[in-house]
Amino acid sequence: MVLQSLVGLPAFLVYFCTGIVAVMLYLFVYLRVTAHDEFALIRKDCAPAAIALGLSLLGFVLPVASAIVHSANVVDCLIWAIIALIVQIAVYFILRIPVPQLSDRIANGEMAPALWLGLASLAAGVLNAASMVYSP
Repeated sequence: MVLQSLVGLPAFLVYFCTGIVAVMLYLFVYLRVTAHDEFALIRKDCAPAAIALGLSLLGFVLPVASAIVHSANVVDCLIWAIIALIVQIAVYFILRIPVPQLSDRIANGEMAPALWLGLASLAAGVLNAASMVYSP
């Protein structure tokens, strides 16, 4: 009975590890693209930086989760994860248009720009996840 329950464990491990690698790649790229140092700010107890980064990460993880559910294989999943990464990076740059000093304002501890960035990133992630449909 227990062995039957664990039959999906190898697939779980493959996709879970794929998701972790995708998240690490996302953080590596995102932290280098943004004009502010999120982790330095978070270490200084800057809540706006933590909120913006956390919501952005959720905006990335939602489409990755959708890719895990809908992809035909791990390579397909990684391709969609990269697309999700590109979408999130694009969102960051697009949001800087109406708020040109977005990163500076987050670094200064301003909450409104952090919420703008985080929630818009989350919204883009939800749309991204919903748009991922598998067509053989």
